[in-house]
Amino acid sequence: MTQRRVVFLVYPRFQVLDLTGPHEVFAQTARWVPESEGYAVEIVAGRPGAVRSCHGIDVVAGSGVQQCEGPLDTLVVVGGPGDREAVDDEELVGWLRAAAGRARRVAAVCTGAFLLARAGLLDGRRAVTHWAACERLAHEHPDVTVTPDQIFVHDGAVWTSAGITAGMDLALAMVEEDHGPEVSRAVARMLVMFVQRPGGQAQFSTQLAAQRPTRKPLRDVQAWVADHLADDLTVRVLAERANMSERNFTRVFRAETGLTPAAYVETVRIEAARALLETTDTTVDAIARGCGFGFAETLHRRFKRTLGVTPGQYRHHFSRAG
Repeated sequence: MTQRRVVFLVYPRFQVLDLTGPHEVFAQTARWVPESEGYAVEIVAGRPGAVRSCHGIDVVAGSGVQQCEGPLDTLVVVGGPGDREAVDDEELVGWLRAAAGRARRVAAVCTGAFLLARAGLLDGRRAVTHWAACERLAHEHPDVTVTPDQIFVHDGAVWTSAGITAGMDLALAMVEEDHGPEVSRAVARMLVMFVQRPGGQAQFSTQLAAQRPTRKPLRDVQAWVADHLADDLTVRVLAERANMSERNFTRVFRAETGLTPAAYVETVRIEAARALLETTDTTVDAIARGCGFGFAETLHRRFKRTLGVTPGQYRHHFSRAG
């Protein structure tokens, strides 16, 4: 076997961890696989030389895209705020489109998905990007099926990942595909990573995605809900507080917030429970009662359904208490 050639494409104002995280995953495999079966990693950019990341760290691209020739095993496009300018670089996008044809697989980390989409490489495929950019990706590229809660998506020869550190999850999955689960587990242990991270990226995004209503009675209801999570928060009660009929309240609330009243209430309760799990040592039973779920079993089911993890798992990984 020959080494697998991995090429990372960077551009001005890229996110440095989108590069160094997956790069480290590939590099660590050298501990467990023969050199001839490992990865040979290159960094390319529009032009050779130093490329400044979004936070001021310079990375040296060994070659420009026009000098990067020959077959590739894996082509990885990194993300970062500079993606908005990079997608308009016709030379860069054109090279990406052509280079994908000589690669075994193509991948994007975070908002690098926008470059793949601009090159037409995501048309008709499932993909993901950072949770904060999923809506923009779906809007700008309607031919792409965006799956916003995934850590990474593997659709044929094209891979995409959620934000920043999710690029390491993606690279680890590639290592498993190439070298098997024992090697991927060994790399994960060395990097203190999950072999398969529990839950999707909903656990990292803000759950309060509802739009702020323009009508004051609805804003007043939202404020009241936040202060009365353990109370009866049925549509009937909320409609009465807004001095509206249940039917009209439901219609208007959904039109102005994008959520049904019930979905909004559950979202606020989940967010409150998350905050308590992160910042206090309050028992799960007490949190369930205080946030309006009633019983720990109910909170457990709602967390699994919404975040993909249990309250205990969430506290273990995100607690700041003590």
